[in-house]
Amino acid sequence: MKTNYEVRYASHPQDAKQYDTARLRKEYLVEKVFSADEVNMVYTLYDRLVVGGAMPVKETLTLEAIDPLKSEFFLSRRELGIYNVGAAGKVIVDGVVFELNFKEALYLGAGDRKVTFESIDASKPAKFYFNSAPAHKTFPDRKVTKADAVVMELGSLETSNHRNINKMLVCQVLETCQLQMGMTELAVGSVWNTMPAHTHSRRMEAYFYFEVPEDQAVCHFMGEPTETRHIWMKGDQAVISPEWSIHSAAATSNYTFIWGMAGENLDYSDQEFSKIVDLK
Repeated sequence: MKTNYEVRYASHPQDAKQYDTARLRKEYLVEKVFSADEVNMVYTLYDRLVVGGAMPVKETLTLEAIDPLKSEFFLSRRELGIYNVGAAGKVIVDGVVFELNFKEALYLGAGDRKVTFESIDASKPAKFYFNSAPAHKTFPDRKVTKADAVVMELGSLETSNHRNINKMLVCQVLETCQLQMGMTELAVGSVWNTMPAHTHSRRMEAYFYFEVPEDQAVCHFMGEPTETRHIWMKGDQAVISPEWSIHSAAATSNYTFIWGMAGENLDYSDQEFSKIVDLK
């Protein structure tokens, strides 16, 4: 197996206004989340969130402690949220096996423990997308399915944003230190997510887009409400959203995305909305 990682530094909104397309993609887009028998990670200095993916095919993959963590175990001072966006797989935590099917999630609390990833069938590999944030306390591990989720149905087909927000690894379902994760599924015929757009100054966020047809694309919007920018994305890619940035998208097809947040606040509704007509 192989572990790949990179460090992304935080950027000031005044600086981000000057970025061209290549620089925007370099700073915020995570193009390669999955590769066979590898673990890929981005360690961002926005609330020190780690965005990553593990795709075990022929090997069992270990969640290694990358150098920026300065610890023996990845989870020594961190909590972890995992979603399986592929075929059936297993997450093994110090010998305890959690089987995850498509769109099922797992929360792991902090502690000096070994974490490994396996696929049930190598011809149909699992794909484990994960977010991790620093943790000051250990909370119990727990598998969470859509049946456990707090579901919000929002939008309409008339406004092209009929969607279900599945709040799964959130404080209404289980205890976490700061990590909050969920999954939003857009109905057929709807393409807009998170509209009207908003920011939340006490949290950063990362989006992971999947169930995007191979010949279709997502246009992710970011930036300050009066200085927006866009990043074209494919399926199985992630994007980092600073606390000063909106995070919204429209695509050429319906799709699903996983949102993950870290910061000092666990209140999902703590948002500063921007009127659609005020966006620039």
